[in-house]
Amino acid sequence: MSLQGTSRETGGVLIVDFSGRITLGDGSAMLRKTIRELNAAGQKKILLNLADVDYIDSAGIGELVSAYSSVRTAGGELKLLNLTKRVNDLLQITRLFTVFDVQSEEWTAIHSFK
Repeated sequence: MSLQGTSRETGGVLIVDFSGRITLGDGSAMLRKTIRELNAAGQKKILLNLADVDYIDSAGIGELVSAYSSVRTAGGELKLLNLTKRVNDLLQITRLFTVFDVQSEEWTAIHSFK
């Protein structure tokens, strides 16, 4: 299943609801394109809802790190929301859990932005 994303704004935070897989090819390209468009639009508060993302490969992890870096460079914040157990375990193993701000509730995540 390829990656799909829909955007919505709540409380000044742009939430992107992703579903599918973030893998080499279409999945990582979709994530990259979405982040580039949001940066170009000047969006500074981005929350990626990964509740329906069931798999991320190494290219997907690399793309998440790249997205985080590009948003921070542009002066924004990028946070992750609703990780599945598999994705959560992957972030723990790669120690990226210490890099990303990971939230489990949307309301709390929205209010955690500066």
